[in-house]
Amino acid sequence: MKEVYVVSAGVSKFAKARPDKTFQAIVKESVHYAVTDLGVEYPKFLELVDGSVASYFADHFLRQLMGGAMVQDYLGLNPKPSHRVEGGGATGGIAFQEGYKNIASGLMDVCLCFGFETMSRVNTWKGNEFIALASDVSFDFPVGGFYSGYYAMMVVRHMQEFGTTPEQMAAVSVKNHINAFYNPYAQKRQKLSIKDVREATMVAWPLTRLDICTMSDGSASVILASAEGVAKLEKAAGKTLPKVKVTGVGRGTDAMRMADRPHKKVPLLPNETEADYKDLKYPGVHSFRAGRAASILAYKQAGITNPLEEIDFVELHDAYTSSEIQTYEDMGLCKYGEGGDFAASGKAFMPGIDYGLPLKSKPICPVNPSGGLIACGHPVGATGLGQAAFALWQLQGTVKKHFGDATLQLPNARRGVIHSHAGTGTYVSVSILEKA
Repeated sequence: MKEVYVVSAGVSKFAKARPDKTFQAIVKESVHYAVTDLGVEYPKFLELVDGSVASYFADHFLRQLMGGAMVQDYLGLNPKPSHRVEGGGATGGIAFQEGYKNIASGLMDVCLCFGFETMSRVNTWKGNEFIALASDVSFDFPVGGFYSGYYAMMVVRHMQEFGTTPEQMAAVSVKNHINAFYNPYAQKRQKLSIKDVREATMVAWPLTRLDICTMSDGSASVILASAEGVAKLEKAAGKTLPKVKVTGVGRGTDAMRMADRPHKKVPLLPNETEADYKDLKYPGVHSFRAGRAASILAYKQAGITNPLEEIDFVELHDAYTSSEIQTYEDMGLCKYGEGGDFAASGKAFMPGIDYGLPLKSKPICPVNPSGGLIACGHPVGATGLGQAAFALWQLQGTVKKHFGDATLQLPNARRGVIHSHAGTGTYVSVSILEKA
């Protein structure tokens, strides 16, 4: 198996609506960003790239089948190989791993992964209906199955079992929005307080509008390469590229209907014991077994035994503030039941930023330094690849170059994680990136 490197990435501005351009042209923005940053002329890149992976969630938003093929043509990539992936909210993260597999298998030396969504083409209520089609349309959808309702139910269970509070969830929103204030590609750049979050319009108790990500238009692209591919690109660019290596990938799945999920023992991380969870009914409605399974596989491949101590930052799929808290536990940043306290402790915050909160602990492993889905936006097919772009820049030490501001640059970051999540935990992907 070949080693896999992330050599460049690009994003478009994530926005509530992009009526100015077609979906193909929006994708071109992020692809040209990545190629330009690589330092290679676009015609030369077309010679060197071996194929692509197209990432978008719903044909419904496009009112067009074969959108990936249309982008492939628009970018001038024909007749090279391509395939489209779809996995709900995890689509971008899965696309990243499909690109990884193309390189690791030796099938390609240079692979372009591009992702997009243009969700503004329909009204918000229709968009929520389309997204709800990713639940079980025979059982869940007919009884009011919009995802905000599902996540509200899950976090209420988390509150009942573990004492999690709405204010702890609000701390996640404050953190992610203030981080995004320094990210020019984020959809929502505003500084909030706990009061702002709790007094926002209630959507599904205890989730307010500021606890929930927004539908978005946008694109993100990532270029992956083998060592041979890196050499080709460096020759074309006339310079050495600051490489980041993919050292671990993992995916997990679970039953779409939460009622069908069996209760078993918690799959343990190396730093955990059965005694830690002797009274825990798992996975329950409070946890995502797929997230734990994906983390275990990725950590094993990357040699991670204590996530909180060995990971420098995480770009985590926070479609809801509550799901960020739940995922802390699934990824082993804290034990099950401790997510609420962890969220408000300061351990997941960025150093050097004043959040206006009484944080008890210093940052240990910042989560969503980019602002996450909550503030950056969630153009579904682009989201996981956008996470990869932000992680790449963090590890390259080029945040100031891309953002025009060094506030979000972590000093000496060497290992980051990107995490994508679909449905109520039906698909989850976890990928580990390390400074080469």
